[in-house]
This record gives sequence, C-alpha cells and structure tokens, in this order.
Amino acid sequence: MTNRMTLRFVSLAENVGLARVAVAAVASQIAFSLQDIDEIKVAVSEAVSNAIIHGYQGRPDGWVEIQCDLDRTGLTISIEDWGVGIRDIELARQPAYSEDPERMGLGFVFMESFMHGLSVESTPGQGTRVEMRRLVTVSGELSRDAQ
Repeated sequence: MTNRMTLRFVSLAENVGLARVAVAAVASQIAFSLQDIDEIKVAVSEAVSNAIIHGYQGRPDGWVEIQCDLDRTGLTISIEDWGVGIRDIELARQPAYSEDPERMGLGFVFMESFMHGLSVESTPGQGTRVEMRRLVTVSGELSRDAQ
C-alpha cells in the first residue's frame, strides 16, 4: 500500500494546527502508535512553524506545502517554503541557536529526536525544504517491513 497527500496553505500561524491534523490523519492509516503520531505532530508543528516564522518572517502572504508519502514501512514528510532561506544550515541545526532572540532554537532538535531521518535543503532568497522520515516500530523496535 502506498498513499500520497499534498497540502498547500498560506503562511498563517493558524495553519500549524491544520498541518498537524492532516499529517496525523495520513499517519493513522498504518500501524503507528498514538505516541508515534503525537511525535510526528510535534515534528510537523516545528517544521511548519519554522517556515512561517523564519522563512516568511511572519508575513501571511507566503505558501507552505506539505507532502506525505506513506507506505507499509513508514511516513515521509516534506515541508517546503519559498521564503528567505537559511544561510547556514549546520548552525541553524545546533541546539539553542536562533536568529530571533525570542525563540528557543529547538525546532530542529525536536524534529531530529522524534523522527528517524531529517534532511534540510535551503537556498538563501529562495526557500527551504525539510524532509523527515518516521518508520513503523513494534514495541520500540523497527518493524520487519521497515528494516
């Protein structure tokens, strides 16, 4: 079984909840636990919030696009914006780093800790694409299908 969902919305903070619910609905189609789905939702919230807050610097006129690819082994989520981009991805992925002193700088830390894979591509002035992968586990171990 494979399934794909694409969702595109404007860069409004209210749409973080929409993104969480939509991705959770897709994830619930396979053997993820409730804890798995909660962790996926946190990772999605962080990625979408980053796109809105940092990518578009809070402007409500940008687009954020989520694509989910689901198969029997797990879920791949890509979140893309066409905002200002990230100048130094490695620095941005460091715990507690943020260009905004009002922010904690833990978004990428949460994404990495709750997902089984994270990649970030960004071009200053053109935008950012975050891709995350969550594998199905059974009692904390990867399922046979995911190995």
